Formats: sequence, structure tokens, C-alpha cells
Amino acid sequence: MSTVELHEDSSEEMSTGVPPLKWSKETFDGLVQNIKLPESWGATYLEEGQTAAHAPAGYITLFWDHFSEGNFPLPATRFFLDVLAYYKFQISQLHHIGMVRIRHFEFLCRSMYIEPTINRFQVFYQLHFSQGFYSFAQRSSAKKILLHPPKSFQEWKPKFFFIKPA
Repeated sequence: MSTVELHEDSSEEMSTGVPPLKWSKETFDGLVQNIKLPESWGATYLEEGQTAAHAPAGYITLFWDHFSEGNFPLPATRFFLDVLAYYKFQISQLHHIGMVRIRHFEFLCRSMYIEPTINRFQVFYQLHFSQGFYSFAQRSSAKKILLHPPKSFQEWKPKFFFIKPA
């Protein structure tokens, strides 16, 4: 990742620490209602003090900002799942800047009636790992397609919940 890319997030945001839950039950309930999560998906709000690293067996961790800032849809798109499978990491390991880049690329492709593929994605982005999270850095030789990427996300790590991965 270039020096510019490294400064998009503060070191606190990209650190490997997993802070305890820090958002309200009312906000969580609003998210569940807003994105219309079926009850069978088992969206679970945790108790104060629990961390994102403690997903029970059969559940994955999702972050509020994946939805509020990353425009993540449920169920996930085939392209998004292909990215996770190709790079061999889980959504809970994806930094929100990476989510924004994946989703933006997919939107651009679909708006031009082009099927988004891993090979096409790799023309513009390369995998980056920093302080416990994966993201995607703009390739220096590629045309910049996300002209104004977000610079940072504040207080994103303590806003999480668990859901069944199916």
C-alpha cells in the first residue's frame, strides 16, 4: 500500500485490538429492521463488554459500518463472495475501506453492463493487509476509479453483531 493509502486510516482504527461492544440496542434494532434481516439469520446483539472476536460457533461477526458506510447488501452478491473466496479471508477481517472499494467497483461494472470479475478487479486493486485487517490498495499503474475514497471511519470496531453465515 502506498504512503497515501496508509494514511487513509488512523493507526487506532487499523489496530489489531478488539474493543468491547459500544453501541445501543436501539441502534442495532434499527439496523436489523432497516436491512430487513430475517429472524432465521439469528442477528444477535451482544452484552456490554463482549468483543467482535467472540463470535459463538456457527456465527460470524459483522460491523455496522459495513452496512452504513460500505453499502454491504444481505444476502451478499456473488461477486463479493467470489472476492472473499479468492483472497481466502472472512468478512469480519475486511476493513471498511476495502468494502467500499469492492462495492464501488461492482457498482461501476454493473452500471456499464459489465460483469464484475476478480480479474477485472485486480486491474485496479491489489490486496493489502495491515494491523489485522485486509483491504485493497489502488494499483499505481491503474486508472483511479474511486476518485474520493473515504479517509477514515470513526469508532467502527465497537459497533458489531453476530449473524449466521448462511
